[in-house]
Amino acid sequence: MNLLVRLFLLAGLIVTTANGDTARFQIGVGKRDITPKEPVPMWGYGARHAALSDGQLDPLYATALVIQAGTSKVAIVGLDLGRSPAERSLQRIRHRIKAEAGIEHSFIGGSHTHHGPVLELMDEEGKGKGKFDAAVRYYNELEQGISDAIIEANARLTPARMATGSVKLEGFNRNRHTKIEPKPVDRDLGVIRFDDLSGKPLALLVNFTGHPTMIPAATLKFSADYIGALRETVEKEMQAATIFMQGASGDLSVNAGTNRGHIAFGQALGREVVKLASALTPQEVARPSLTVKEDRFKFGSRTDLSNPIVRAGYALAFFPELISNFADEYTDGVRPRLTVALLNGEIALVGASGEFFCNHSLRLKERALVKQLFFFGYCNGYHQYFPTIEAVAEGGYGADNAVAPAAVGAGEEIMNKALVWIYQMLGRIPFSQ
Repeated sequence: MNLLVRLFLLAGLIVTTANGDTARFQIGVGKRDITPKEPVPMWGYGARHAALSDGQLDPLYATALVIQAGTSKVAIVGLDLGRSPAERSLQRIRHRIKAEAGIEHSFIGGSHTHHGPVLELMDEEGKGKGKFDAAVRYYNELEQGISDAIIEANARLTPARMATGSVKLEGFNRNRHTKIEPKPVDRDLGVIRFDDLSGKPLALLVNFTGHPTMIPAATLKFSADYIGALRETVEKEMQAATIFMQGASGDLSVNAGTNRGHIAFGQALGREVVKLASALTPQEVARPSLTVKEDRFKFGSRTDLSNPIVRAGYALAFFPELISNFADEYTDGVRPRLTVALLNGEIALVGASGEFFCNHSLRLKERALVKQLFFFGYCNGYHQYFPTIEAVAEGGYGADNAVAPAAVGAGEEIMNKALVWIYQMLGRIPFSQ
């Protein structure tokens, strides 16, 4: 009888311990300087062609946030880059963080600064080797920097509280594409605030939408653009790591107004972040949970890079080695990636690998019945612009096939899939449907 009692008590202890583990909610942050050390081609403006960088205005960083909810983890990384790493780099990063930190899922997103390095070259003849060896060397450094930031964040996991909030900001961004009124604009500034159990701020995840193109294209120096000033302002005031994730800014530019220049604008936007974050009161997470789903799509391309005339035109507009890599990537169609997470049963994170027009995120936010939805563009890959169907019908830059190769309606299909996944994660649609 004593033996049975002891076994019963031991079983109870095991269950209690397991429940304690599954109830764990922790976060950690890590940061690395990812500024290229050598001159390399710069990303974002075709008119630069293959012109090499000439120093820096400010450093480029990879800032990582790791969230553990129960036994599941996810890494969210904000990069001061025009896009997220190329597929081969992404897979090497993911392999390392899974092996060394047990992190299987990640949102790795570029801020879309146009003053970062080109990320599309390869160590092959005609695709970068021999002419842009410094860029190829940099990719190894970039992969290491991003991985190190995530692994550091994982090593610093600590129990945390959290709160989310958003505010609509007037006058900070504008629709640069459509001429049809009313022009859609995603004015949401979204924040997740994480505190330690004593109430000290640990990290802020910031989500805003607007092209970081405030520095002239002729400036061949690296810069995080307005995001660097935003981050510095917030971190100084809140004493917390700040992770910036760009939204669906395919058709949205920033609106400087009286905040002339990227520093003044970033500081003004940073003050809005501080105001919002200061009004939030993080609470302990009673039932932490995390569900993540990811897949890649396949769409026909509206741009035929196998046509030598078309390819020559792109090579002239940009530079030949860059286009050779794009041609390889689109040989099997346009393959964008969608990543969706549901945190604690009420916060949706949606990452997509391209420049989505803002109506995609606006409509998804309206249709997803969750407490708050954060949309991350330029995330886990890059497959150029995803305009809405009506934007394609209107025409104009960002909607034309020159920079939006995926088939018309691709963006809507991806957003519909994100919505289905969210409702499946909420238990409102069976996973079998």
